Amino acid sequence: MALKIGDKAPSFVAVDANGTSFDSKDIIGKKPVVIYFYPKDNTPGCTMQACGFRDSYEDFIDLGAEVIGVSSDTVNSHKKFTNQYKLPFILLSDSDKKLRKLFGVPDKLFGLLPGRVTYIINKKGIITMIFDSVMATKHISIALRSLKNESHEI
Repeated sequence: MALKIGDKAPSFVAVDANGTSFDSKDIIGKKPVVIYFYPKDNTPGCTMQACGFRDSYEDFIDLGAEVIGVSSDTVNSHKKFTNQYKLPFILLSDSDKKLRKLFGVPDKLFGLLPGRVTYIINKKGIITMIFDSVMATKHISIALRSLKNESHEI
């Protein structure tokens, strides 16, 4: 079942691009988090999206937020992708698709492609925004706008 706005973000453990275990409890519930699910490393749309998050990363940090990308690619693929494009944020390997299922990220194109969905989780651990769109580069501006709006409500 897909998560909805207002739901508490689930806890999870995954492996990052360095092969290190990442526990969501270390970040979620302590600061705002942008978690974006994308189909595949080194594809045109996913590369544009990752580079967009990279280019705006300081803006996310200025808002107190952490950015986390998730795909089913291997740790090795993520490491190469991170190094090639100098990505400053966390990439998590979801090779068994457990995180995708946990969040309820839908597949696209008749189930042939993994979906592209961005979640904003506030510092209380509550999902405040979900953006589901194949338009890869739109996710960055939507996420920034959502975080800026939340920071004004505090």
